[in-house]
Amino acid sequence: MLFASMLSALQDTPAQDLGRTEFFTGENGLWLPPQSSTTAHEIDFVWNFILWSSTILTVGVAIGIVYLAWKYRRRSQADRPAPVKESPVLELTWSIIPTILVLIVFFLGFRAYVSTSIPPTDAYEVAVKGQSWFWTFEYPDGTVLQNELVVPAGQPIKLVMTSQDVLHSFFVPEFRIKHDVVPNRYSFVWFNAPEEGVYQVVCTEYCGLDHSNMGAEIRVVGRDEFYTFLQTGGGDVNLPPAELGAQLYTSRNCNTCHSIDGSPGTGPSWLGIWGEPRPGSESGVVDDNYVRQSIVNPNAYIVEGYPGAMPAYDFLSDTEIRGLTAYMRQINGAATAADTSLVPVDVAADSTAATPDVPAGAETEE
Repeated sequence: MLFASMLSALQDTPAQDLGRTEFFTGENGLWLPPQSSTTAHEIDFVWNFILWSSTILTVGVAIGIVYLAWKYRRRSQADRPAPVKESPVLELTWSIIPTILVLIVFFLGFRAYVSTSIPPTDAYEVAVKGQSWFWTFEYPDGTVLQNELVVPAGQPIKLVMTSQDVLHSFFVPEFRIKHDVVPNRYSFVWFNAPEEGVYQVVCTEYCGLDHSNMGAEIRVVGRDEFYTFLQTGGGDVNLPPAELGAQLYTSRNCNTCHSIDGSPGTGPSWLGIWGEPRPGSESGVVDDNYVRQSIVNPNAYIVEGYPGAMPAYDFLSDTEIRGLTAYMRQINGAATAADTSLVPVDVAADSTAATPDVPAGAETEE
């Protein structure tokens, strides 16, 4: 079921949206993606053992069928088969060998299950929330990212996962980890990626309209880069507000529901709405206050004709909200000079990030 789900997810997921175009490359050829975690080899060993033992048994049975069909074929109308007596040796052989193979698979699978299910005591913990149709990652210092998880290379990472709405499934092919993400319940999975790189997350449980677009990236970086990432809250604050907003439009997954070209979506398009009346809302028109309220409390006012499906983005900083507002003004031709000018921002004022307690040179014992 694991690899059936994997193939289904890879076929459904548009790789160009998630920055990856090829999975079945590298040292494993056409069989499986490259092994990019410290436990991937255990999963692959069980997979390869089952694959090749099943192949050998299938070929052996097929050869036996062909041989016996030829040997005991009817040569003439007068042929009468001789009575066949049971063979205790043969019956014991085809009973004992499969039993041994099943026991081997059980112990190999159990060892791999324990290894991939119990994280090391020094694992760095990240909270993961699945919702339609994106992933949210929250770090111990309060840093929150959507559809991107940044972790240090060589450090065990424990993911504490839950769902805000329906059943999802968190799957990273190159790490060989996959686990259901269930509403009102916490599930756990861990990994240790020794090499820096970018790896794709896909949802392998059908979860609605944009299931095939529900992907994320895991970016494995060096420790120094990881510390810098936490200190800046994961964003580039040295950008003009409108340019920052353009980045956030994608990184915060606004583009899942809101277009910028006027095309319809799950939510209203951002094009052509600036200054439009919103009777019944607190501000009455689409302005800075309306945008802020729509971000932090989207159910306070729902545009007619659209479902109230947007989750609250109350974790966004003031800088990020100002950036999204500036970008919305820009695409509507209402940008001000401040929206496109670089204004230095005090990083400390926008982020309370502290250097995480990540042990230097920590290694996982296999």
